Amino acid sequence: MTDRTTYVLVDGENIDATLGQSILGRRPQPHERPRWDRLLQFAEDHWDQQTKGLFFLAANGELPMPFVQALTSMGFRPVPLSGRADEKVVDIAIQRTLDELARREADVMLASNDGDFIEQLSPLVGDGRRTALLAFHEFRSSGYVPLFDRGLEFHDLEYDVRAFNDKLPRIRVIPIAEFDPNEFL
Repeated sequence: MTDRTTYVLVDGENIDATLGQSILGRRPQPHERPRWDRLLQFAEDHWDQQTKGLFFLAANGELPMPFVQALTSMGFRPVPLSGRADEKVVDIAIQRTLDELARREADVMLASNDGDFIEQLSPLVGDGRRTALLAFHEFRSSGYVPLFDRGLEFHDLEYDVRAFNDKLPRIRVIPIAEFDPNEFL
């Protein structure tokens, strides 16, 4: 393990909304949600260095204490945010965090499908640090594609990170080497 740190930034609302609206077509049940601790473990194992997880969430009004306590017990530092109704507080906070990380020697994994972070993530790619996007392949913003040529890694939350206990009802292109007809019969 190196002395370097990987920061895992989680846009939980985006991942949850994509899972619910685009994949399941309904609000996810607790057993269908990502196992967030697996993101930290994936990051630590993948780059063989310590991780620091920041989980950004909008907490307008009331702080969801059971969720915050669960995140803390998994090793995340919850970042509860509030703001005006017209402010995307989670996006603003992640953008500011990426800007700050550009001034530090650290690696970054961003868990989001949202293209609102491309401008802030771009300077971090290919400058001697490792960067990765953790998302759902078919729902990630196409704006990230040019960054892959510059060294941004991509890891699918279900297939690579294995953040889910249950198989999600996703349609994907299947490499023939992975094709199992039993999945369709």
